[in-house]
Amino acid sequence: MPLPLYLLALAVFAMGTSEFMLAGLLPDIASDLDVTVGRAGLLTSGFAVGMVIGAPLVAASARRWPRRASLLSFVLAFAAAHLVGAVTTSFPLLLASRFLAALANAGFLAVALTVAASLVPPERKGRALAVLLSGTTVATVAGVPGGAALGALLGWRATFLAVALCCLPAALGIRRGLPADDGRGTGERPALRRELAQLARPALVAVMTLGALVNAATFGALTFLAPVVTETAGLGALWVSAVLVLFGAGAFAGVTVAGRFADRRPGAVLACAGPPLLLGWPATALLADRPWALCVLVLVQGALSFAVGTTLITRVLYAAAAAPTMAGAYATASLNVGAALGPPLAAPTLGTALGDVGPLWAGGALVALALALLLALAPRGVLGRSGPAGDD
Repeated sequence: MPLPLYLLALAVFAMGTSEFMLAGLLPDIASDLDVTVGRAGLLTSGFAVGMVIGAPLVAASARRWPRRASLLSFVLAFAAAHLVGAVTTSFPLLLASRFLAALANAGFLAVALTVAASLVPPERKGRALAVLLSGTTVATVAGVPGGAALGALLGWRATFLAVALCCLPAALGIRRGLPADDGRGTGERPALRRELAQLARPALVAVMTLGALVNAATFGALTFLAPVVTETAGLGALWVSAVLVLFGAGAFAGVTVAGRFADRRPGAVLACAGPPLLLGWPATALLADRPWALCVLVLVQGALSFAVGTTLITRVLYAAAAAPTMAGAYATASLNVGAALGPPLAAPTLGTALGDVGPLWAGGALVALALALLLALAPRGVLGRSGPAGDD
């Protein structure tokens, strides 16, 4: 894989740390800003909404911009938004800063996904996507737990500041590692209207919907994991970091495996990982009061969630092949529609008899919906075919 792909992954690491870090910080943020944990969960949804809105809008406006300059601007804007978040005492302003950070993240990821796909042969899009998303999984292994530990020791504001600082080496790597092209590529690009028309294709809408549902399950469960660890399992606050490390380690393994098979055998990945993912969330809810079982199941769910999610997002890139400058935006929007819907769908379960593990049950329900839709659409070949050697 080319070196620029890993430099893009470095920036994704910083942004992934921010996207996932609230799972370990929500209780402290809620207490400090005098809001409920459920309302604090809007910070995750607000970030995701910014990603959903920003991905197509920013990608459309940046189609003719120099790619390196675009990526660099997005990273620096992302850092600035986190500096604001680190110093504010207003929950609405913090929410606004998350939304603005998400717009920058959306612009970066939409362009980065397109650039990543262009750096490798067409039949290796899945591998390239796996490398890019490894930045997110490494964030869950190191960045997010480290942020949670830093928040426990120095307060959640220190974590926001650390994310801003992490953007600086990523910006330097992009500045020096990517060529200063004119943003137009080597061939004539399709008109924007033609690229947007791809959204009318049932196959593209179907895989985007499936990806959104699976990601909603992941974010719905992960956003409210801290109370499960500290209340249901009865572990200390620093254990939240350890559990997030396990989730991230599983996610890294899932992305790695999916990257090898998502191009040529997407159906096989979904058939092997989908049913266990469905069973895993309810199992985690039922066994959450046993720390050893919680740790094992979080590890497994991290692997399954990202294996299934990566495979589906890879299929978005294939289904949107006729929209070369917007395909990354469609993939980003799919991921973050799920991230936006997951927390508000899961939050109401916290006030029911299900208690702290309610979001885990909600995650299982969302995966069940995704698998039911996949089974209904499978006869229509919704996964499509990959390259010349594709067999699914």
